[in-house]
Amino acid sequence: MELSEFISPQLTKLELASNNKLDAIKELIDMLNAGGYLTDADEFLKSVLEREKVGSTGIGKGIAIPHSRAVTVKEVVVAIGRSTAGIEFDALDNRPVHLIFLIAAPIESGGLYLKALARLSRLLRYQEFRNELMEAGTVEEIVNIISSEEK
Repeated sequence: MELSEFISPQLTKLELASNNKLDAIKELIDMLNAGGYLTDADEFLKSVLEREKVGSTGIGKGIAIPHSRAVTVKEVVVAIGRSTAGIEFDALDNRPVHLIFLIAAPIESGGLYLKALARLSRLLRYQEFRNELMEAGTVEEIVNIISSEEK
């Protein structure tokens, strides 16, 4: 399994318009909805927000990985959003988030969902990788950076 199987330029946004956690999550969900990956965007938003109540998915170092499995999701997919200014996300290190990876998965995809989450978490540990994502000039470049890092 490669993370690049779940990402695409259509689900990647170079600069999020949002400046807060809720709006950023909604903005990413809107991309998933427009792409036909959701049967009910509002229900999926509720499930993501329920997960956030357990603990913030702002993992520190400028990264957030909101995620949820829900019956309203058709297949495992990742929406990516970047914010140059940073978004307050209640991150573990109390710093703004610049890269948000929203993982959406059907209920029955437990193993694949967890593998995608683990793979993404591993890649994002590396400062150089995070820097490359922040410096990318196009959504295609972001997708290519992730694909080439997995090789």
